[in-house]
Amino acid sequence: MVFGIVLIIIIIHSILIAITDTLENKSVSQIAYFVEFIMISVVILASFSNCLTIVKDTIQDLVGFTNSILPILITLMLTTGAITSASVVQPILLLLISFIGNTIINFILPIILISTSLNIISQISNEIKVSKISKFLNSSTIWILGVIMTLFVTVLSLEGSLTQTVDGVTAKTAKAAVSTVIPVVGKILGDATDAVIGCAGILKNAVGLIGIIVIIGICLTPIIKLTILTVMYSFMSAICEPIADTRIVNLLEKISETFKILLAIVFCVTVTLIIGLAIVIKVSNATLLYR
Repeated sequence: MVFGIVLIIIIIHSILIAITDTLENKSVSQIAYFVEFIMISVVILASFSNCLTIVKDTIQDLVGFTNSILPILITLMLTTGAITSASVVQPILLLLISFIGNTIINFILPIILISTSLNIISQISNEIKVSKISKFLNSSTIWILGVIMTLFVTVLSLEGSLTQTVDGVTAKTAKAAVSTVIPVVGKILGDATDAVIGCAGILKNAVGLIGIIVIIGICLTPIIKLTILTVMYSFMSAICEPIADTRIVNLLEKISETFKILLAIVFCVTVTLIIGLAIVIKVSNATLLYR
């Protein structure tokens, strides 16, 4: 629908410009351009506002779901003997996830909103030059996002690697103590404990897999919508170039780049949370293997 509205506005403007050029009336041409620009800007801002809401809701849903499933995974980690990993990884993971969600919602998305506003302002007139500031803000959001995601994966991986060895040694020592200290039934209890821990490990892996599937399900629709809008605006800027004003074409192209950034944000958050759950599963599985 957005595509059709913008295309109709551009076609009407082109007809008006052709008429005014014949009459050699530059004032009317300028007025016609400003009217076209305002109408297209309203359509773009409505679409952009809707996408910002989608991105914000998606991130909140992803963070909320991950914070809900983590206590279940951590509890199952405790039943598999990963006591140290559970006590260390859980607070760090919860802190990092909340930090990522709050940073994106309260810092990165407002920067993108400012950048988009500057993109629109820069196309009002050739005398207004703020496109470089907008480009800098877009680049900054990408760098900030990359640093946050790298920090998340690095910290979680290091903590998991350090704690899984401690858990493995502790669990193996406890089993040996039970088998040796308790007469007659010590070995039976040790073997039974291994069986229970193995079942808990299978259950934990199943919960983790379900969590990953749900995360993908939450972000799938927003990613498809943002992809469609990105392609649509890029396509509009291409097909409208022969008939539209250069500034309108540049505006459509810059909006397409903005939607790419929003798409990258949702995609990066999704991948990061999936990696986080996978690391939690890997840490406790490594403990079982070490046993």
